[in-house]
Amino acid sequence: MEQKLRRDRCIGDNLRVLRDNYGISQERLCVELQRMGCDIARSCYAKYESGELNVRISVLIALRKIYDCSFDDFFKGLEI
Repeated sequence: MEQKLRRDRCIGDNLRVLRDNYGISQERLCVELQRMGCDIARSCYAKYESGELNVRISVLIALRKIYDCSFDDFFKGLEI
């Protein structure tokens, strides 16, 4: 269980770093995600970044398009 929590936290940290590097607020990012068909509130996205909630694959696909990044960027630092 502890390892799962660390993994969730690591993914959340990676999401925050990507968003910070992109220079966009959580609120603005959620608007972009909604335009792409992902119905997500800022409070829900904040839980993704904190590791409290698992990210849906549809959201990862949309984020990959927004950030023009690799899926590997979401999973950096994870022990497999």
